[in-house]
Amino acid sequence: MEKIRRIKCGNGNCYIVSNGENAVLIDTCHTQNREKILNACKPYNMRLLILTHGHIDHAQNAAFLSKELNIPIAMHKDDVDLISDNMYQSLEATNIFGKIIIAASLTMFRKEKIPPFTPDVFLSEGDTLEQYGINAVVLSVPGHTNGSIAIDVDEKHLIVGDALMNMFYPTVSMLYHDRDIMLHSAERIGKLGNRVIWFGHGKEVNNRAWVK
Repeated sequence: MEKIRRIKCGNGNCYIVSNGENAVLIDTCHTQNREKILNACKPYNMRLLILTHGHIDHAQNAAFLSKELNIPIAMHKDDVDLISDNMYQSLEATNIFGKIIIAASLTMFRKEKIPPFTPDVFLSEGDTLEQYGINAVVLSVPGHTNGSIAIDVDEKHLIVGDALMNMFYPTVSMLYHDRDIMLHSAERIGKLGNRVIWFGHGKEVNNRAWVK
């Protein structure tokens, strides 16, 4: 049975999904967290680094950790454009909390950069992680970004990146590239039924109907 280890890095999270010694890392947070994440990974036989999407707070340590752990980087092809420019896909927000987050995010996108890398693996809907020793399936959950993905582990845990958020309270993503598509993805997640939802930001909760 797979185990999920949450690594809290400020207001963000990354995750180690393991089955015995084999493990994959999901997301990488900011540069200042890289030694913490690296040390957390060292007890495992790390096989793959997965990015749920291309924003800097999820991808900034990808090149460093890939090199240090000697593992390939995987993501969806539709977010590759964000590696060099996080402003490439526009973001919007509707409520006050989302507007606070988007203001901070856009400032970060302008001031900081993702150290360059080339993804080794492109993941898409229905791909499995079996070859990396993990019982999990990739789900396409676009809307927050074009290439947002979630990782469905054992049909019990869903690591969603920013397709959903729990920064202030559990909700659909408060900022998005395409709101209609984001809501469709959130609705799909809700219909998966019994899952623990692990967010890119905030503590895990049980799955629910996210769109009403």
